[in-house]
Amino acid sequence: MSFQRIAWGITGAGHFLDRSYQVFKEIKLRNPEVSVNTFISRAGEEVLRMYGLEQKLVKISGGDYLEEIFRESEQGSSSPKVGRFGLDRYDALFVTPATSNTVSKIAYGIADSLVTNAVAQAVKGRVPVYIVPVDIEGSIISEMPYNIDRKQCRHCEDCPPRENCPHGAITEKNGFTDQIDLLKCKGCGICKELCPYKAIKGGPVEVLVRDVDMRNVEIVKSLQGITVLESPEKILDFF
Repeated sequence: MSFQRIAWGITGAGHFLDRSYQVFKEIKLRNPEVSVNTFISRAGEEVLRMYGLEQKLVKISGGDYLEEIFRESEQGSSSPKVGRFGLDRYDALFVTPATSNTVSKIAYGIADSLVTNAVAQAVKGRVPVYIVPVDIEGSIISEMPYNIDRKQCRHCEDCPPRENCPHGAITEKNGFTDQIDLLKCKGCGICKELCPYKAIKGGPVEVLVRDVDMRNVEIVKSLQGITVLESPEKILDFF
């Protein structure tokens, strides 16, 4: 099996996000003729910025027809672009990473976001759907966005990370550095490099998978037209 016209759905999870990006980048390198249309939920838009991947998506979806980037914030409540799934435009839809919230909605037939709407319309249009949940079982090691370790921070009045952040994402309180506003952070990492006390961190954290999330994944596995994949790298098997 080999797909030529695919859709990629991104939801608001940091776990698997960079690995998913690398997988689709590899697909385009292997076969530039493969078209990738990207659908991003509102939460996905925020997380892409936090992890510094927002601007890099043009390497996957360059902007031509069936290679556009559709953001939920720009699509309106009716998500008209998902109508393409009923018009034989795509060979498959891959949702990776899929948050526990997205998985639960799919499990119970709720389609109230751009990505869950895409899943619903894809199934109706007999387009195969592949989901990569972030919460499958046990525990996961998730990569966290940049944050300030308050035990390490010296609360410098002259703070190089704050003064040089190109996005104004580091806030201050009473004249001293306070925290990183993740809705402004673009994940560039400049702040981490500039802090002389190594107080800015971002890295792996072990997270427990809830039993309810594991149950929802099992429900999704049983749904018509949907296949659950254990990792983004499994997508490469289709190319």
